[in-house]
Amino acid sequence: MTPTIFSDFLGALRVKHTREYSDNCFRTMPFSTLFGFSRLLGQYGIPTQCIRLADKSQLSRLPLPFVAKEGAGFVIVTAFSTAPDGSQLVDYEYFHERKTLTLSKFVDRFDGTVLLAFPTPQSAEPDYGKHRFYEIAGRVKLWLLLAAALCIGVYGFVESGLWRHVSTCLLTAISLGGVYVCWLLLLKSLKVKSKTADRFCGVLQEHGCDTVLEQKASSFFGLFSWSEVGMAYFGITTLTLLLFPGMLPQLALINGCCLPFTIWSISYQKFVIKTWCTLCVTVQTLLWLQFFCHLAGGWWHGAFPLHAPIFILITAYLAAMLSLNRIVTFILNYKKS
Repeated sequence: MTPTIFSDFLGALRVKHTREYSDNCFRTMPFSTLFGFSRLLGQYGIPTQCIRLADKSQLSRLPLPFVAKEGAGFVIVTAFSTAPDGSQLVDYEYFHERKTLTLSKFVDRFDGTVLLAFPTPQSAEPDYGKHRFYEIAGRVKLWLLLAAALCIGVYGFVESGLWRHVSTCLLTAISLGGVYVCWLLLLKSLKVKSKTADRFCGVLQEHGCDTVLEQKASSFFGLFSWSEVGMAYFGITTLTLLLFPGMLPQLALINGCCLPFTIWSISYQKFVIKTWCTLCVTVQTLLWLQFFCHLAGGWWHGAFPLHAPIFILITAYLAAMLSLNRIVTFILNYKKS
């Protein structure tokens, strides 16, 4: 889940804490005010003082860091500095993003309310040692899962003989790249904060991905989002390459059927909404790279006449897409509740 201002503030104060526990405490605190914020800091052994400045220009005299009411929300003021032209600047964090404003502009938006914190060497999260252990264990489990997946993938790549052909090596790399790009698209569809996805999306056009994903055309007949379709396609393609390399002709045929979609997608972005989604364009590029690899490797031979494996493969794509859609629907419903 998205980090909260509470764990960000603890980090600025250099107080020992775990993000998951601290954020959960903040989200469930009974008073969603500075008073509740202050009481929560008290559980960490951090004395606080809430003040209201009569003279807002005295803001720069306060001990850093502190929480201030600015605009429509609260921010963490972390530093004061001087610009080359001599004007004073305010560095602060707002919704986990670092920003800078001139002191005069900040004061105009500042209502004078400030929460000061005075941590001591003994200040720390309750049961920090236990929570830290579980946090590390969770990370280790993730790395073990990735290591296991890598070992299985390498074994499948070698055992299936994909390494013997340049085309199949490239097809494997492209399919894995497609899984990653579609994963980023899926995060954007779920509105999950991802700095990697945001940086990637800003390559062609700032916020282009968000604009495209908000269109009705970003779903397949209103049933599946294109990110789900892409994730299922590249995921099953990767598994088929590693486990059933004999189905390369069928994979080539499925890939060929996807190409008309790439032409429609690019045309829609260019002529209809006039907005570019970098992730979407990357997916279209990967589909065409797959096509040229299939063509260069001669994997279209044997695609016709159609045999049972092509229908089994289509069923696998459909099953993956339905399963992924159920998971995404569950997550969206959970976020709304």
